[in-house]
Amino acid sequence: MVFVIVVVVLLALLVFSSIRILNEYERAVMFTLGRFTGLRGPGIIFVWPILQRANKVDLRVIVLNVPKQDVITRDNVSVKVNAVVYFRIVDAGRAIIQVANVWEATSQVAQTTLRSVLGQHEMDELLSQRDKMNADIQRILDESTEAWGVKVTNVELKDVDLDESMVRAMARQAEAERNRRAKVINAEGEKQAAQSLVEAAKLLAQQSSALQLRYLQTLADISHDKSQLIIFPLPLDLIRPLLGGPGGGPQQG
Repeated sequence: MVFVIVVVVLLALLVFSSIRILNEYERAVMFTLGRFTGLRGPGIIFVWPILQRANKVDLRVIVLNVPKQDVITRDNVSVKVNAVVYFRIVDAGRAIIQVANVWEATSQVAQTTLRSVLGQHEMDELLSQRDKMNADIQRILDESTEAWGVKVTNVELKDVDLDESMVRAMARQAEAERNRRAKVINAEGEKQAAQSLVEAAKLLAQQSSALQLRYLQTLADISHDKSQLIIFPLPLDLIRPLLGGPGGGPQQG
């Protein structure tokens, strides 16, 4: 009787020890006598001691921080860049069988890919075309980790650190660019003003009376000046019509 009770207790302990409970986002990679025998879960599964072994795999999206990497761009600028990689395991069997540590392997591939991709571009592209850089890194990473059952869903560059000399050089470049644009705008304004003056001069030249009216308007504007002494030229062309003769003297009877 005692023997039967001991056997029952041992069997109960064996059954309870073989029970595993997996969450909805987990899968168990089963090995029976060392051979891969499929996936189990979620819910309650049984793993027979000694005969079977179960490796749990999390199928949720994993956020991987890529530490700062020293990158030399195509135009020989040294920068430090870090990034964030979002990936998830889509094939739990390959993630266990094909690679010893899928997290570490993905991190190392992300670091080398980051340096390789960014090193093919110039500094200006790195700062202005981040979306393109993110897409290129994500595509290459996804292709590299596909054999491990990993799907890279997104890559985001975080910080781009420059040394002080490069920051000062970029500031000088930006200032020079602003000065250049200001000079171009000023020159364009002068050109448009000159064109307007030429057109106005042509119109005034067609009508001598218009030129006289413009001269009188200028005198009216000068009269508002608070200065006590005003000197202005008196063109003979304006007073010749008042003198009577074509030579400037009074007409003879």
